[in-house]
Formats: sequence, structure tokens, C-alpha cells
Amino acid sequence: MTTKNNAAKNNTIKNNICSFKPHLTASAEKMLPCEESNPSPAADVISIIVPCYNEEKVLPAFYDAVSNAASSIESAVCELIFVDDGSSDRTADILQLFTEKDDRVRFLTFSRNFGKEAAMYAGLQNASGNYCVFMDADLQHPPALLKEMYHAVKYEGYDCCAGLREDRSGENPVRTFLSRSFYHLIGKTCHLDMGDGKGDFRMMNRAMTDSVLELKEYNRYMKGIFSFVGFDTKWIPFHNTERAAGKTKWNFRSLFRYAMDGILSFSSAPASLPGFIGIFLLIAAVVTELVSVLTGHGTNWIILLICLILALNGIQMIFLSLLGQYMSKDYMESKKRPIYIIKKKGGF
Repeated sequence: MTTKNNAAKNNTIKNNICSFKPHLTASAEKMLPCEESNPSPAADVISIIVPCYNEEKVLPAFYDAVSNAASSIESAVCELIFVDDGSSDRTADILQLFTEKDDRVRFLTFSRNFGKEAAMYAGLQNASGNYCVFMDADLQHPPALLKEMYHAVKYEGYDCCAGLREDRSGENPVRTFLSRSFYHLIGKTCHLDMGDGKGDFRMMNRAMTDSVLELKEYNRYMKGIFSFVGFDTKWIPFHNTERAAGKTKWNFRSLFRYAMDGILSFSSAPASLPGFIGIFLLIAAVVTELVSVLTGHGTNWIILLICLILALNGIQMIFLSLLGQYMSKDYMESKKRPIYIIKKKGGF
């Protein structure tokens, strides 16, 4: 009975896939048959890495759009690497059917939801292309820019070409304000180029890809890693668009957690905050005592007690900050990030 139910379920999935053939066949036929998809020895391979989490509604449209964009790049072929981040819908089933239809489609399925950063890293580890691209499955990253990105890294001398979101039209105003405030804060505290609109949508050459893979830290913040490794990057502006289908998986709680991960991964500024508070408390204690002396209340035991409490708390906060600084240095050392990254050698 169970076998019959499983067979019926698989037939239903296949029928559903066939129902969106208008999305698949128009572009998939250009990518098929399989024997024509094998690149010539001289052709570049572009690995398009797509993290997915409950994206069953948008995957057909995404596949169609990326297939059309890939077919316009004449001197390169594309492989699609989908990373299913423990989806609870039919995402994995749809990806399986993609692989059966197109031999340049591959996918990984996580045992549970490990997060987008882990999915991006897994896709990068399994990419074989000369160039690697990160794209979201919701079509908010325009596939039409792939050709321009490839031209920039192939012929214009750039190591990376990334999309720069010019606006946040259609987004919640509160979320827009918080996002811009976060990027302003992280830019000041981390001293890295992670401005608002500079996201994950980018194409990297193999040298930059290998440098990103060298950073094997568990708590990953890819925007910071891209900035940390450096390399010459060209920015292509594009306008924000709504999701093609489905619902966003980001809420204020997950965004706040993501922001904290970014700050703590690349900055020791939070450990300095108690020190500033301690210095302020010490200054407040001294000023309070001076004012009480000048006004003739220097022997008032209540004022003396307040000043003593402020001073002791200030000293405690300063030492707490020093301890935090030592711990943050040890934390950064544990990540084993390279001290430097060589882009090119000559004369050796």
C-alpha cells in the first residue's frame, strides 16, 4: 500500500512539473540534449550557485530565466548548482526532475536547515567552473546581468563583478531604515566595504573563489568575507524588484540575528562598549564630587556614596572591556584567517 502511495505521489509531482512546461521547455530545449551541453576544452564554465529554501513556487520561473540568460553567453557554458537548505516543501523533488532533464543541473540537499551562508559555502565547494556566481532563487537578482558580469571578469580585468542594488522600492520603510542603519554601523566598526546594496549577487574568477574557500570559519558572513579577501570588483547597478513567487523567509528576528553575526564576525567593537561606559561613569563620579565640593556639599555622605558607586562601576566596566578585547582577539585567531592574500606573483 505504501509503495502504491509513493508511486502516486511521484506521478503527481511529475504531472505538476509538466504543468509548468511553458517555463521549462522554452529554455530547457536550448540547453538540451545532454550531449550538446558538454563544453569544448576552450570554453569557460560558469557555476551558478543557488541557495534554496522552500522555493517550489519560483523554481520553474527561475530555471527558465537563467536558461535564457545562459544561452546568450556565447563563449561559455553554465552549470546550475542548487543547494536545498532543508526545505519542507517539494523543492527537492523539483530539483531532481531538473537534473533528469538537464545534465548541467546539479543539486545538494541538506539534512536540515543550516542557513543561507552554509548553502553558499557548500555550493562553492562543489563548483567546478572557471567563474562562480551567487544568485537568489526568487529572481530579485536579474539573470540578464550574467552576460555583462562575464564580460567584466573575462575581458575587462576585474576579478569580480557584483550587482549593486540602487533602491529598496516595495520594501517595508522600517526594514529599509534598519538595513541602512546596520550597513552604516558595520562599515564604521568593521572598516570593510560592506555598503547598503552590496549583496551576494556576484560573479568571481577562480582566484577569488579559492580565496573565499580558504576561510573555513563556521560562523560565516559572506558579505564580510567578500570584502575581507579584497580583489578588484566592478559594481553594476540594478533596481530592486518584488519576488517572482512565494514568500520571503526573512523576518525582523532573522535579520537581527544575521546582523549580529555580521558585526561579531568582523568587529571587536562590541567588546569596547563597556570600556566607554566605564570611562563615562568615572568622569561622572569625578564631576559629581567636584560639583558637591564647590557647592559646599562635599561632606554629604549620600553624594559620596553615589560617587563611590559610580567610580567602582566604571572601573569594573573598564576591566570587563579589557577582558572582552582579549577574548575577541582569541576569537578572531580561532578563525585562522590568512594574514594576507596574494593576487598575483612576478619575478620569483
